[in-house]
Amino acid sequence: MAAVTPILPTGTADPAAPAPASSPVSRPRRMRLWRGVVLGAAAVYFLVPMAASFWFTVHSEQQGFSLSTYAEILTAEGFAASMLLSLALAAATIVVVLALTLPALLAVRLGAPGLRPVLEVICTIPLVVPPITFVTGISTVLRWGPDYLAATPFWATLIAIQDETFPVVLVLAYVVLALPFVYRSLDAGLRAIDVRTLVEAARNLGASWPHVMFRVVIPNLRSAIASASFLALALVLGEYTVAALLGYQTFPVWIVTISGANGRLSVAVSILSLLTTWLLLLILSGAGAKRKDSQ
Repeated sequence: MAAVTPILPTGTADPAAPAPASSPVSRPRRMRLWRGVVLGAAAVYFLVPMAASFWFTVHSEQQGFSLSTYAEILTAEGFAASMLLSLALAAATIVVVLALTLPALLAVRLGAPGLRPVLEVICTIPLVVPPITFVTGISTVLRWGPDYLAATPFWATLIAIQDETFPVVLVLAYVVLALPFVYRSLDAGLRAIDVRTLVEAARNLGASWPHVMFRVVIPNLRSAIASASFLALALVLGEYTVAALLGYQTFPVWIVTISGANGRLSVAVSILSLLTTWLLLLILSGAGAKRKDSQ
């Protein structure tokens, strides 16, 4: 006897049928809506103060709208010297902190994984030390040095690292301050690749350790190294406390110094510095995205 299939009346839903799932089109729309709300709020938070600052630099009751403030930047006294000093300090800081952090991370990851928590604690300690406390300790050591090192060969070294044309003491201080950010960037980059397999394969093929470092590891960490370098550059170009208390005329110190004599010029330089930092970040993000697409 053939089974009889009940026929439901028109418009009546089958109680045994599964409930219809939510439309897949509505979810992307809701996500786009919330994304637009968040980006709009962020844009208002950042752009409104910048717009107000820009209006302050280009408008005055006496002259009206004028871009003369921005024309004065390149000819302002001390601008070129302070900017070149900060860029040189940033370049030296990037080289030193990468030369210290990258080999240490590789050594721990390849040879002693158990020491990774110890290295992480050491690299992140500067985050919990206030900069004012840090620079106070540096100042105490620099004052203590002449009393106890005058009769030793370290006296000349102590004087050399405080040279105003290129203060090495600032490089050492910036390396410590940038260490947590550089560590996080490089650690994330090393987590994204199988560095142990790459190194073992290169060594089995007869590559030396310098060849492994510069031809195998570093090319696979370009994005991480670029991120770490950008963070170190942004830190040096924005750091004020250490340089000011040690008495050096870096770019942030020059901005604060010039604000007492020309407030509009200091605000204009700050806006350009911020826009330059954002531009570098966008270039870095675009380069990382292109590299992922190519892979």
